[in-house]
Amino acid sequence: MYAILDIESTGGKYNEEGIMEIAIHRFDGHKVVDTFIGLINPEREIQPFVVKLTGINNKMLRSAPKFHEVAKRIVEITEDAIIVAHNAQFDYRILRTEFRRLGYDFQRKTLCTVDLSKKLLPDEESHSLGKLVRSLGIPLSDRHRANGDALATLKLFKLLLGKDSEKIIIKEVIREESQGELSPTQLDIVSDLPSETGVYYMHDKDGEIIFLGKTKDIKKRVNQHFTNVSQLARKLQKETKKVTYEQTGNELVAILKEYQELKKINPKHNTITKKKLFSHVINFSKNGAPHISVDIVKSRFQKDQRIGFNGVPSAKSFLNKISEEFELCPTSLGLDIICSHSENGCADSCMTIGDALDYNQKLNSAFSKYSILGKSIALVDAGREVGERSFILIKNGALQGFGYVELNHQINNIHILESILTPMSSDENTSFIIESYLRKNKKFKVLELTPAL
Repeated sequence: MYAILDIESTGGKYNEEGIMEIAIHRFDGHKVVDTFIGLINPEREIQPFVVKLTGINNKMLRSAPKFHEVAKRIVEITEDAIIVAHNAQFDYRILRTEFRRLGYDFQRKTLCTVDLSKKLLPDEESHSLGKLVRSLGIPLSDRHRANGDALATLKLFKLLLGKDSEKIIIKEVIREESQGELSPTQLDIVSDLPSETGVYYMHDKDGEIIFLGKTKDIKKRVNQHFTNVSQLARKLQKETKKVTYEQTGNELVAILKEYQELKKINPKHNTITKKKLFSHVINFSKNGAPHISVDIVKSRFQKDQRIGFNGVPSAKSFLNKISEEFELCPTSLGLDIICSHSENGCADSCMTIGDALDYNQKLNSAFSKYSILGKSIALVDAGREVGERSFILIKNGALQGFGYVELNHQINNIHILESILTPMSSDENTSFIIESYLRKNKKFKVLELTPAL
């Protein structure tokens, strides 16, 4: 659990400052579950430069509650939570100073989004909150007011959690939380999980990820691990002390995340294949004939991949699909289907292949539609919550990564997409994953990107 915090202080000498506004959003890693926002009477003068910067003056604070009146609420909303702030050292020091004046020793673990952004976004020109969120396309209103800055920090922290592909943040948090055996039962663990699409991570008592998987229903899948009687399930039941997860909004992002993170994290109970995920490809050739001929061949014999398939039946199913969609002669595609344009089967005069140029163009169009080869596109689909959209960025046929946007100007700004995405490596397997998914699902919106990308 996290407490996203921002404080506006009066300014003044070191350790003599007072809190005049505070915003805290209790965040479970996926959604805000509690919020406290308010002005506070600091019982001291506000420095003139602070008034100019924030717009908050002494008159506004005369009727506001004093710190001792809200102290209990602050303790409650930050209980068992890690304080997250941009320049956390400052906000945490100011907060502890106020509690110390009341004779209370306030202690919480902290995470600083300045330090995290320097590590996970090393190429950004500035890591100040205003400049950083602007370059990332994160909306920021009420700058230098507690809630405006806290909400921007929350959105930044969500992005950083997504970019933390090695799960350094969550592993450190769990390791610090774990004192020997965790107390929640497996039933308690499952009850806290959502029935949403995403990737889940099963951790041992040291916070290490021992198994990860993708699913359309996180709660249901983890429950199956805890109720099955297979050898793997029994190991997971014995060793799992906590389950974390990341909602992805759509299945393709989950599939790609699982593939990438299995290679990077290498959990001890996952079986990781180093082979191609596809066994066959469709080969084009002319062999001196005017029409392109199509052959299904084993992928190990084909250097130039067109579109990969997991078996001959899958490849034939695709050929049948494009035969109907693009009005291509099934016999010419090597299918054992009687051509509808001839009563006695396909002949040389078959009307659908009579014009070699037209036939070849149709065939190339069919493969171009279902291939990402050489394309620069963004695949846009539903996000993790209402108003959010996911995107998968492909540049010159290579996967770049994925991310989430809320505003139209973000999805249309290539530089913003590149700055906020979580990078992914591209290989023949990622191309196969994307292409095979697109063949089966039509809900993605495909945005053609300019050659300047």
